[in-house]
Amino acid sequence: MNVPRCMSTQHPDNASVPFFASSSVLAGEDEIREAYYAFSHLGCDEQMWDVEGKEIDTHVVKKLLTYYPEYFQENVLGRDLRLTLRVPNPAVEAAEAKILLETLESIPRSYDVARLFYGDDVPPIFEVILPMTTSARCIDRVYRYYADHIIARQKIRLCEDDITVAEWIGTFAPERIQVIPLFEDVPAMLAAASIVEKYLSDKEVDDQRVFLARSDTAMNYGLVSAVFANKIALAELDQLAQRIGVRIHPILGLGSAPFRGGLTPRTAVRVGREYPSVVTFTIQSAFKFDNPIEEVHAACEYLKSRKIGPADPIDTERALEIIDRYSQAYRKRITEIAPYINWMAKYVPSRRARKLHIGLFGYAREVNGITLPRAIAFTCALLSLGLPPELIAFDALTRSDREFVFETCPSVYEQIRDAMSYVDPESPLMTESLRRALADAGFECQTSEEYLFLLRRIRAEMEHNNTARISDHVVRAALIRRFLG
Repeated sequence: MNVPRCMSTQHPDNASVPFFASSSVLAGEDEIREAYYAFSHLGCDEQMWDVEGKEIDTHVVKKLLTYYPEYFQENVLGRDLRLTLRVPNPAVEAAEAKILLETLESIPRSYDVARLFYGDDVPPIFEVILPMTTSARCIDRVYRYYADHIIARQKIRLCEDDITVAEWIGTFAPERIQVIPLFEDVPAMLAAASIVEKYLSDKEVDDQRVFLARSDTAMNYGLVSAVFANKIALAELDQLAQRIGVRIHPILGLGSAPFRGGLTPRTAVRVGREYPSVVTFTIQSAFKFDNPIEEVHAACEYLKSRKIGPADPIDTERALEIIDRYSQAYRKRITEIAPYINWMAKYVPSRRARKLHIGLFGYAREVNGITLPRAIAFTCALLSLGLPPELIAFDALTRSDREFVFETCPSVYEQIRDAMSYVDPESPLMTESLRRALADAGFECQTSEEYLFLLRRIRAEMEHNNTARISDHVVRAALIRRFLG
C-alpha cells in the first residue's frame, strides 16, 4: 500500500490570504484551486476534502480532472495522489447525518469520471475519515453502509422480470472503501487501539490508517495531556499492529501553533523525530500559506522521505497520573478566563466558509455552563490576549512532572520555549504562580517589541471599548507568528 505522507487539509489557521483566493474566506472553487496547488507546487501527496460543516462539493474529482487535465494525466488520482473525504459522524452531528450518505453515494460517480478520464480502473477515492470516533460500531456502520447499501444494490432487480440496477445505470465501484477513524479526545485516544482491534476483528485487511487529532485534544485537556495522549495511542497502535499482523499507518493532525502541534516548515525535522511511527502528517493552511513556498516544498519533501520507525515507549501509568492532575487545573483556569476568550474570539477573522459543528469541549462545557469557540479561534484569542494557551496549567506541574514531560516528549519543551515569544508579561491573564513556574523551569519572555506593541494596542482598544481596529491588530500579530491560531 502506497501511503501518503503529507495530507493537505482545510484547517483555517492561516494568517495570510493565498494568492489564488477570490476573497479572504476560502470556499467553493478556491478550494479546488487549493487542492491542485498543494499537489503541484507544494509537494503534498494527499488532499483531505472536508464535507463536514460546509456546503459540500461532491464533484471535486470531476473538477480537478477537467480544470487540470495535463497535470492529472501525469499524476494519477488514486494511485500517485490521494483524495480523502472527511465525512460527518451521525452519532455526534445529527443535523448533518444525511450528508454522510450523500457523500458515500458520490464515490462510485467519481470512479466513473476517473475511469473515463484515465481509461483505467483506478478508484480516485477509496477512503473516508470519520471524525469524533468513539467506538468500533461507529466505524463499522460507515464501512457496511457503503458495501451493503450502495454497492450491493446494483444486483437488485426492480421487477422480477427486469434487468438489474447495474444493467440499467452501470456498475458501482470500488466494491469496498476503507474507513479511517479520527480520535479527537483523550478517552477515545486512550481506547484507540482496542477500538481499532475490534473494528478489524471480522475483516481481512493488510493495512489500516488511523488518525489522531491534536487541536481539540489540546483545547479540551491542555498541551501536555494532548501530547501524552498522542504518544500513548501511537505506542499502543504499534503493539496492536505487531499482535494482529496488520500494518497500521498513523496520521497525526498538527497545526502550526505550538498549542496545536507546532508543525511548520522550520520544525518539520524536529516533529518528525518526535513521532517516529507517524506515517502521515497534516499540512494545514498556515503551513501552506504563511511561509515561503520553497520552505514549504522542502519540508514536504523531508516528510515524504523520512524513515518510519517504531513508536517511542512511554510510561503510561505515570503519564495518565499527570494527565489527570494537569487536565483538572487546565479546565479550572479555562473556566475562569472563558469570558475573555469569548470576547476576543469575535475579532478573529474567518478563513473558511464553515458551519461550525459542536466541538468536543462543547459536551463537557455544557456541564460547566460555559461555551468556547473552536480550537483555532480559541488559540488566536488567547495569543491576542498575551497568554499563549501552551502555558496554561504549566504551574500545575511539579519539577518531577516537568522532568518526565520533557524527557518523554522533548518537543513540549521546544513548544513552550516557542510560546514564550508570544507572551505579554503584563497581561492580566498571566498569574504570579505561572510566572514563577516558568522562571523556575528556565523559560524567559522573548517577545519582540513589535509584537508586544500590537498586543498592548489590542488591550488598550478593549479597555476603551474601541473595537474598530481590533481585528486589524489581531491579523498583524498573526502575520508575525505565521499562523492565525
